[in-house]
Amino acid sequence: MSLKQRAVKELEIQKYLFTLPPRRIYPSTAILTVVTPVLSVVAALLIAALLLFFSGKDALFILGEIFHSSFVENFSETVVKAIPLTLAALGVALAFRARLWNIGAEGQFYGGVLVATALALSFPGLPAPVIIPLMVAGGLLGGAIWGLLPGLLRAWLDVNEIISSLMLNYVALLLTDYFIFGPWKDPKGFNFPVTRTFSDDSRLPVLVEGTRIHFGLIFAIVAAAVVWLLVSRTRWGFELKVMGDNLKAARYAGINITRNIIIAFVLSGALAGLAGMSEVTGVAGRLQQNLSPGYGYTAIIIAWLARLNPWAIFFVAILFGGLVSSGFTMQRVGVSVGLVTLLQGIVLFCVLGGESLYRRLLYQTALRRSNTVKE
Repeated sequence: MSLKQRAVKELEIQKYLFTLPPRRIYPSTAILTVVTPVLSVVAALLIAALLLFFSGKDALFILGEIFHSSFVENFSETVVKAIPLTLAALGVALAFRARLWNIGAEGQFYGGVLVATALALSFPGLPAPVIIPLMVAGGLLGGAIWGLLPGLLRAWLDVNEIISSLMLNYVALLLTDYFIFGPWKDPKGFNFPVTRTFSDDSRLPVLVEGTRIHFGLIFAIVAAAVVWLLVSRTRWGFELKVMGDNLKAARYAGINITRNIIIAFVLSGALAGLAGMSEVTGVAGRLQQNLSPGYGYTAIIIAWLARLNPWAIFFVAILFGGLVSSGFTMQRVGVSVGLVTLLQGIVLFCVLGGESLYRRLLYQTALRRSNTVKE
């Protein structure tokens, strides 16, 4: 069959499927929706086990130790790491729904950190009921501003948001270094690049005594609920979905593309900024270098693995929180902490492969269903 004949046949199939009601095209796909990301994670773990095996390590022992340490012995630390991951992943998922590729969650994370830190250092005497809401608002504002920049460039000048948001990550990191090495450096910090410790009133309260689980967990749960309501129960969420499915159709339907791009980036950045605020006030208690071990980049993998579902993001973030918190365990069993990054990369490739396979299976199922209907 020639290329032209294949194209004609494909067009005929698409036209026919378009004329059928959705329930007659697709059988239940709920199983595939759940199984695909689960199999992606399993495949990633198998690949990691093979790499450990061929490097002369006891793969089962190492993976077992990581699981026991992260999800049994020190599960509270896994939850702590999952808080910023959840918030940042919710942010990028919101933009991804409109096919706006916000790769700048890391920079937006630091945008929230910078504003929250500025407030904590400038008003150390304010009581907790005043300073904490101010810092929450500041974290949201800092991330929103950092998200607004690539949003404006994309909406007004059609600048590729992948490049602009990614480059702004490095600007945020360098700006952070400027402050902790310069104006905000702790004069009593023995020349270490850290700021003064925040006052007790400027710290997020602990939720579970004896652990480091802080009030940011509430932020993450509330944010998941708000994002779910936005994308599934509002007109704006429907407009985002239409934009993601077909931008030309959205423009033809009268949807304000420019406005929605800007709003999506602002909200996406605000959630990542809230992640930064919760981390610096709930865990670190001061601004320091490498506050984020790559939360903004890991959030992209989490959002895809969760298929952009806000509630699924929370549970996938716990899985990745376990990976992030397993660094000490890896060192104890003689494995480089770089395995965490390696695992994340493998999971991303497996997710992308699983997504492609999922779409192919879905299309083949629809094709068989259409043939059955024809007969």
